[in-house]
Amino acid sequence: MRFGLSDEALALREAAAEVLASEVPPAVVRAGWPGGDGGLVGAAWRKLAAVGVIGTLLPAEHGGLGLDENCLVPLLEEVGRSGLTVPAVETIAVAAPLLPADQLAAVLAGETLVAAQLTGGDLVPYGQHAPLIVLCDGDTLRLYDRGSLPLTPVSTVDGSRAVARLVARPSAGDGVLLTDEPAAVAAAWQRGVLGTSALLVGLARRMLDLTVGYVKTREQFGVPVGSFQAIKHALAAALVAVEFARPMVLAAGWAQAARTADAAAATSAAKVLATDAARLVARTAIQCHGAIGYTTEYDLHLYAKRVWALAPAWGDANRHRAELAESLGV
Repeated sequence: MRFGLSDEALALREAAAEVLASEVPPAVVRAGWPGGDGGLVGAAWRKLAAVGVIGTLLPAEHGGLGLDENCLVPLLEEVGRSGLTVPAVETIAVAAPLLPADQLAAVLAGETLVAAQLTGGDLVPYGQHAPLIVLCDGDTLRLYDRGSLPLTPVSTVDGSRAVARLVARPSAGDGVLLTDEPAAVAAAWQRGVLGTSALLVGLARRMLDLTVGYVKTREQFGVPVGSFQAIKHALAAALVAVEFARPMVLAAGWAQAARTADAAAATSAAKVLATDAARLVARTAIQCHGAIGYTTEYDLHLYAKRVWALAPAWGDANRHRAELAESLGV
């Protein structure tokens, strides 16, 4: 069986990649960190929104593109590769399909970002900046204005994720009800897992590109270090891990779009492989760069730290392995 992207998915990926390549150089990624110019990040997000990507999963009558998870995966892979410091998964994959009409226009235009915390935990990625926050309230999902929640900033390994701690849970019934349907709540969670897996694959690709470029020019003993067998083997192993993970993430997207019975298991497998691959690439990239890979001034750390932050997000590899084992009756 040939497993490839549809024309719609390719067109959306290419349109997004073109915008991201021109609007999100490493300087804009760095601007998303504390002390940076957040306006640069917002401007890039609005340029991307103009392509229509935020409405990927929305029907045309609601201002969306009318596409499905098959198109979501390559789109978010490109967002991950760019390193753009916004809650793209939370806004595009989780919240947008559930938002009420009065909130949707500003979100689709890229004027309003949406953060989300669906595990019941107290740490909200992008909770310092996103005007809207989706929280799990028992068996429901509810939408809150950031100003209505008691939040305090938290420092994390990836400062661009602007994590905030929810000091106290809102009272039951507060906020705007987005859905109380168990299937819709579960689907929102699965889309979050899928989108995060796609981001990890994109980040892994970016780090591999950076590292291959570096080892081609960095010389020792008069030759590029990329000619050393140890470097070749390490990068080849990292590439193989990414090439195994990427089809699994695409397959999980197809399973979600087709609403197959094993969609949850496929999504868990995607998160496991994407997490393991991205962490391997980050480790290999730093090793191949040598001491320069450890410096915060070097661009590699922008992407490696994002991987370390996303690895446990939306369920870490151990959680998803356990869910896979349970689905198999192990």
